[in-house]
Amino acid sequence: MKRKDITCNFIQPKQLKLFGAVFMSIALVVGMAGCSMHKPQDYSGQQPALELFDYFAGKTYAWGQFQDRSGKVLRRFQVLIDGSIQAGPQGKQLVLDERFLYNDGEREQRIWTIDALPKTHPQFEDGLDYLYRGTAGDVIGEAIGKVAGNALNWKYVLEMPYKDSSIRLNFNDWMFLHEDGVLVNRAKVTKWGFDVGEVTLTFSKSLPAGADWSQVKLDINNSSK
Repeated sequence: MKRKDITCNFIQPKQLKLFGAVFMSIALVVGMAGCSMHKPQDYSGQQPALELFDYFAGKTYAWGQFQDRSGKVLRRFQVLIDGSIQAGPQGKQLVLDERFLYNDGEREQRIWTIDALPKTHPQFEDGLDYLYRGTAGDVIGEAIGKVAGNALNWKYVLEMPYKDSSIRLNFNDWMFLHEDGVLVNRAKVTKWGFDVGEVTLTFSKSLPAGADWSQVKLDINNSSK
């Protein structure tokens, strides 16, 4: 028997008659989701508007975790981010010095250099508010970030230590700015097209009352990994 192609029109009226109303609704929702692509322009005009240079200038604090494919949390971490704006080839340039402290005591540092690209750039799509290009020591090539409304989508390849070697993982980051300066980040991590896990982060411009971040603020060069 010849297998039919699977398309967004796979739901046929005769097939739907076999299901009850509840299953019909679920099938329609799933089918509609499969026929659309999530893009930053879906959030055009939503408030509060996100602009990376404005948000990350100065100190930013973050709490995060990594979940595997089953949803099990494997690691938790805190991040202290120091953002500075300086002159760059595209005009202003944002430099982010990120200091990570994991729940097992490991420390890590990543320095991002981010440029805002002009509207004449070939990747500046209709409906976008901003287009960014980012580089870091463990990022392969460049990260491209697209912003519309309160949403940012970053896509990049990150080289991470793995056993006695390293592994390259694909990150698809979505950031959403909420009221009171809270930024929520959800990143899907894949390898060869297969899901590896997910990273969840919450950013804030201030610390809760009584929070002790003295260990995170330690210079990573003076701390054992």
